[in-house]
Amino acid sequence: MDEIKGALDVTSTAILPQIKKLKEKSLVVQEEKSYRLSLIGKVLVEKMQPLVNIVDVFEDNFDYWAERDLQGIPPAFRKRLGELKKSKLIQPDLDRMFELDPEIVENISKSTRILECIAYFDPSLISICQELAKDGVEFSFLMSEPVFQRYSVDYLEDFRSMLSLENTKFFLYSGELRIANLTVTDRFVMISLFPKNQKHFDRESLISYDPSALKFGDELFDELLRNSTRISQIPNE
Repeated sequence: MDEIKGALDVTSTAILPQIKKLKEKSLVVQEEKSYRLSLIGKVLVEKMQPLVNIVDVFEDNFDYWAERDLQGIPPAFRKRLGELKKSKLIQPDLDRMFELDPEIVENISKSTRILECIAYFDPSLISICQELAKDGVEFSFLMSEPVFQRYSVDYLEDFRSMLSLENTKFFLYSGELRIANLTVTDRFVMISLFPKNQKHFDRESLISYDPSALKFGDELFDELLRNSTRISQIPNE
């Protein structure tokens, strides 16, 4: 009982009626002064945990999720959004809308591998990725058709230089890429979604350092690769 009271931060008076109800429903079993889940209770808890996780994720940044277009996230991964635990909302300062957040720069600079998926052209992000790739960081870049066209035309020499690196891979997404940005490293995962009203993209992102979030990001990137082709040739001028 002391353990239950401590975990829930309640008094015996408050918790005993609830435990009685759980016992009556055969969800909790009492053995002398100890309580444990019944087999039925364990089954229900296993099914409840993903729901609790996703409610927590949405609740922490409810306005962000409510205003975003989730269609770009594959259905199987929408069900796993609860894995983006302890996500923090990053909002660019108005006077630095087109610069990377210092927290992102610091963490991406310390990463040993980077998976980068992007559907809009961001010179600041591409610039820091180029520097890291030249320093030997393992790097995979998945881009939408518009980003590919902009990069290969306006930044041709940089693109050629990046393609020549053994530790760098480029992929072109087939179709419309509706995730604005997904960055996955060995340190963090960051995801940015387009708003439902795509006329006003505010560049807000969610960042998480939780191991479950990193696993989610890795597997989401792999899923997006299934609908992509590798860019192995240097584009013609």
